[in-house]
Amino acid sequence: MKTLRDTWLVFQRHMLLMVRSPLSIVLGVAQPVVYLALFAPLLKPALASMGAGSMTDAYRIYVPGMLVALALGGGLYVGFGLLAELGSGVIERARVTPISRVALLLGRALRDVVTLVIQAGIIIVLSMPLGLFVRIPDLLLAYVLLALITLSSASISYGIALKVSSPDVLGQLVNNLAQPLMLLSGTLLPLALAPLWLRRASDWNPFSWAVVGMRSLFAGHAGDPAVWQSIALMATLAVLALTWSARLFARSVR
Repeated sequence: MKTLRDTWLVFQRHMLLMVRSPLSIVLGVAQPVVYLALFAPLLKPALASMGAGSMTDAYRIYVPGMLVALALGGGLYVGFGLLAELGSGVIERARVTPISRVALLLGRALRDVVTLVIQAGIIIVLSMPLGLFVRIPDLLLAYVLLALITLSSASISYGIALKVSSPDVLGQLVNNLAQPLMLLSGTLLPLALAPLWLRRASDWNPFSWAVVGMRSLFAGHAGDPAVWQSIALMATLAVLALTWSARLFARSVR
């Protein structure tokens, strides 16, 4: 119970900091909105072979992939904030308090999840005038999946940050990790258009399964096995990533 209470306190503090500086949320959706306006219109002819006969069909394929890319990419970069707090002494001052070391990490990760949910909501609202339509139950399941993706990627980022302890090295590692994960997950274009060897390689990428599940939800197929497989896979990855990073955090901040 103490860990849960401490997690809630840390989460509240970071949410307050986020409310005081909402610019980070706006900047986080700036690039996806640009892609939504300038890249998505090209998708109708590109996806015609997959049955995308209208812009609504194109956005139903593209927006879910973009949301996964936002959750994955945004989560992988949160480690820079942890390094900044380590460098400024914020974490050092927390060491003299009785607060749970694990809660210091979990509270931050939950803040990252809330940030992603807000950003995803903005993108979905902006996509509605363009023809996107998603049923509420399917959208809620999509949010659950996005939350698990963010929790996984943020935990991985925090763990890497604690390992390398250098913003320069972290930036290189995150870039080298994020690019292949996104390319092999089909966030921009479905991997059904890719050659066979690329599709086989993507089977080993858990975020590729998440993209398939998200697109099934946006298509209104909540009963598709891909949806529940992706949720189960992301939940497992989130637990493993949280356990790994929490242990690193507990050992590093004593």
